[in-house]
Amino acid sequence: MALLLSEREVTELLDIRTAIGAVEEVVRDQAEGVATNRPRQRVNGSAALLHVMPAADRRLDVFGFKAYSTARTGTRFLVMLYSGSSGELLAIIEADRLGQMRTGAASGVATRYMARQDAASVGIFGTGWQAESQLMAVCAVREIKSVKSYSRSPEHRNSFAAKMTGLLGVEVVPVETPEEAVRGQSIIITATTAREPVLQGEWIEPGTHINAAGSNYLSKSEIDVKTIQRASVIAVDSIEQARIEAGDLLPAIERGVIYWESVTELGRIVAGQVAGRKGPEDITVFKSVGIALWDIATALRVYNQARERGIGRELALWERGD
Repeated sequence: MALLLSEREVTELLDIRTAIGAVEEVVRDQAEGVATNRPRQRVNGSAALLHVMPAADRRLDVFGFKAYSTARTGTRFLVMLYSGSSGELLAIIEADRLGQMRTGAASGVATRYMARQDAASVGIFGTGWQAESQLMAVCAVREIKSVKSYSRSPEHRNSFAAKMTGLLGVEVVPVETPEEAVRGQSIIITATTAREPVLQGEWIEPGTHINAAGSNYLSKSEIDVKTIQRASVIAVDSIEQARIEAGDLLPAIERGVIYWESVTELGRIVAGQVAGRKGPEDITVFKSVGIALWDIATALRVYNQARERGIGRELALWERGD
């Protein structure tokens, strides 16, 4: 029987280190050719949008998809997880929290492999739901000593700073200008809904690592062309999907500053096929659009823990009479 897991149960079962482990192993599988990801498909309704993202991992013996709808009334996420060998439906999982954690986890994996080992300070743009897991993940893989947070809203940046200081035990200081969030920081995170760049390349110090996680539309860009131009290593989660969704890279591609052949996938870095950085002065960029492989790998971790702990509701589907 399939297991139904609610948002509350996912929150109980999933922590950031578990999510980082799930994402790290599945992107390695992606690089080694045993995992398959398909780009997000979007379908318009009358006043809402449906997004569907499928993926499979043969080593983990699972496949599945995330489907979510977006409308003025909100966003609703579900992951459907199946056995790769039998095709049996294993779980239906509410996936708002799962999506938040796997997105942050991917930036944690990128930071682990692309940031300097001594990176200890963070500047973060954005102070919303996604920004929380971004900061949690970076703090899980590096010994972060200080954080500066910027949002256009003083109220939001102040409340975010207070909440994350209490949660992480690291001082998070709200700052009044974007430049203040960048100068002197060894890791930069962008997790905003901005359509125009909030991060300017001229502010970035040599040796900085950047996680750009806010945009998955070609029409939106959080980082400017100068940032891309200064980067020695640029990684994405999926080249195929980035070509469709990575608005942060499109202006640089169109101007001939970089070419797709010079961009690598994060999984290749994790698998040791490509170096995450060449030296301590390198500026490195991870551009995240969010892929289904992260969802199914994280969902599998949640499902296994739920089975072990007896959490969730059994659903008897496709029952046949005598």
